[in-house]
Amino acid sequence: MPPIAPFAIARLPRIVFGAGSVAGLPDEIAALGGRALLVTGGASFRASPRWQALLDGLAARGVAWSATAIAGEPSPEQVDAAVAAHRGDGIAVVVGIGGGSVLDFAKALAGLLVPGNSVLDHLEGVGRGVPYTGPALPFVAVPTTAGTGSEATKNAVLSRHGPAGFKKSFRDDALVARVAVVDPDLLATCPPGQLAANGMDAFTQLLESLVSTRANPLTEALAWSGLEAFAAGFFPALEGSAEGRGRLAYAALLSGICLAQTGLGSVHGLASPLGAFFPIPHGVVCGTLVAEATAVNLAALRERRPDGPALPRYARAGRLLAGPTAAGMDDTAAPTAAAMDDTAAQDALVAVLRGWQERLALPRLAAYGVAEADVGRIVADSRGSSMTTNPVVLEDAEIAAIVRRRL
Repeated sequence: MPPIAPFAIARLPRIVFGAGSVAGLPDEIAALGGRALLVTGGASFRASPRWQALLDGLAARGVAWSATAIAGEPSPEQVDAAVAAHRGDGIAVVVGIGGGSVLDFAKALAGLLVPGNSVLDHLEGVGRGVPYTGPALPFVAVPTTAGTGSEATKNAVLSRHGPAGFKKSFRDDALVARVAVVDPDLLATCPPGQLAANGMDAFTQLLESLVSTRANPLTEALAWSGLEAFAAGFFPALEGSAEGRGRLAYAALLSGICLAQTGLGSVHGLASPLGAFFPIPHGVVCGTLVAEATAVNLAALRERRPDGPALPRYARAGRLLAGPTAAGMDDTAAPTAAAMDDTAAQDALVAVLRGWQERLALPRLAAYGVAEADVGRIVADSRGSSMTTNPVVLEDAEIAAIVRRRL
């Protein structure tokens, strides 16, 4: 084993994982303060019996509450409006219960309710460049989908859609959740299409973290554990398996932990302009691009970084996904996976991911209005923070090829 190079791990939430763990949410909130701001999505959680159980639990513990909701991806203007609306409520703890957009919205509110300034002061790339000094309120994250891993990250992703749109992060260590309650039972009411798209986001984050230029032995171990769980649980979860949902929720959590430490890669580099310029759900972007982005990365690595660490890691992932533990795979191919050399295993990885595209009926980019004329500006706006940790520096033509293959 080679020497272990120095590395650092940024702080993480206290993690409470397991089926039924949401029942302990009132105690987690009460331990952090006497008045909570409850942030949810459009309607689904509030329409469930768990909403009333939460309110009853807070009342029993003497915790007062205010509430707000967010439908869709949050914008800077929505964050600023919610801060203005609730800054005088005496909030002591912010609780986000929902998908990644809800958690990002709640995370931003936790960061700004005390200082009270605009999030545009701090938004990367498009903001005013003002350093964030806080203080942030304690934040409790309760994901109801399995995709973004926002419960474990320090960035709140905010969007403005349209030709001049953007998808950028308000990012600081102080925004990391104090507690993340990850209950796989909350995925039971998630529609299969949404579960599939979110799952492909989690998978892409795990794969990109595994091969990131900032990967270290600890993140590699976590990413690998997440990939094993995903391989065994993804398709069973889509078919209604409770055990599959548990594996998928675990994989999504680890994807957030890993990306917070390592950064991501070319898929997420492209997801930023695609999600800003066009009405494409983030998970769909990941699912529709990951096979071709992997193929382009492999070709570039073989040409320019053949002795680097990424190629063996891609090969290991290929053997896993083509092997007998991968749900939904053709068992006749499974016995040969372990015997594949690295090149064959890397090619098998791309083949599996292309097969998932077909099985999940992932739409092409053109379905959301992306055309050949848009490729140049997409490429130009793709070189954000995620692209800097891709395992190889891609040329513009290579990035354009990823997009064109999925038009």
